[in-house]
Amino acid sequence: MAAVPDMETPLDVPLLAVDDLQVSFFTRRGVVQAVRGASFTLDRGQTIGLVGESGSGKSVTSRAVMGLIELPGRIVAGDIRWKGKSLLGKDGHAYSDRIRGKEISIIFQDPMTSLNPLMKIGDQIGEVLGHHLGMDRSSADKRAVELLDLVGISFPRQRVKQYPYEFSGGMNQRVAIAMALASEPELLIADEPTTALDVTIQAQILELLQQLQTDLGLAVLLITHDLGVVAGLCQRLAVMYAGRIVETGQAEEIYSDPGHPYAWGLIGSTPRLDVVVPKLVSIAGAPPDLIRPPVGCAYAPRCPLAVELCEQVSPELIEHLPHRKVACHRAFDIRTVGAPVAAGS
Repeated sequence: MAAVPDMETPLDVPLLAVDDLQVSFFTRRGVVQAVRGASFTLDRGQTIGLVGESGSGKSVTSRAVMGLIELPGRIVAGDIRWKGKSLLGKDGHAYSDRIRGKEISIIFQDPMTSLNPLMKIGDQIGEVLGHHLGMDRSSADKRAVELLDLVGISFPRQRVKQYPYEFSGGMNQRVAIAMALASEPELLIADEPTTALDVTIQAQILELLQQLQTDLGLAVLLITHDLGVVAGLCQRLAVMYAGRIVETGQAEEIYSDPGHPYAWGLIGSTPRLDVVVPKLVSIAGAPPDLIRPPVGCAYAPRCPLAVELCEQVSPELIEHLPHRKVACHRAFDIRTVGAPVAAGS
């Protein structure tokens, strides 16, 4: 069933707006500033890729949207708005309980850990249908079969009676997608949905997500470290580094003309079939310690284009070109200086 737009919400209001989100984890070693002011918007029917290497804050951002930040973590500042209305604060709790899990669903990284090994597949899907849509057992069983068929699992009437251990990794991921779709959401968050799968199954899952997005009119937030994953799926990209968004724009434009040296490094370290290189390249250095984040640009110690200003002043995410925002004092200088040289190239 296609997502039905909320006619009470103006069409010019973003479906999801994350505004200066800050999430910290209070540990014995100190306060880990996992997300340090992330901002982006997502419109109806749109697909955005939130990309960056491990530890950049992508999954923490998605969990904050879903209300899944647990102690010792806490949202310390910023706002998350759904159709213009805040999901945070005293007035947002009752509202967010109705939204998260129903209008906003999530697919987690590893289906083998997100599915209950002691429950049959049909019962797990039926539990979602009963909780969010109020379906009785008979209706939920029938809908579970339809959902398995929707995500491309053969013999769904037999499969609903099986357990997760009887399925392959790819099939379990399809079950996880079916569960996420059970509540008929308007936004689907896919957190590294192909991480534990082989390349062939990855392609099938991505093709399935693209088909579902088109058929159901879903908005999709795709979390990944792999730029190859988002290449044919996302209209827009938000590049994240050290807890901050460092570049946003149309996917094709960022691929062809990255404005931030980190975005260039990610693209340059992605293997390509049409270019033969003696060995893979990588970005020099390592991400900063977010217990003690640097004063200036967090990427400066790894950036071959960095100047003194980069180490002293943290750049703001501002518009440098129409619909292109970059947080870099030397945005687009790659054009004149040349491509950054990666370690080992």
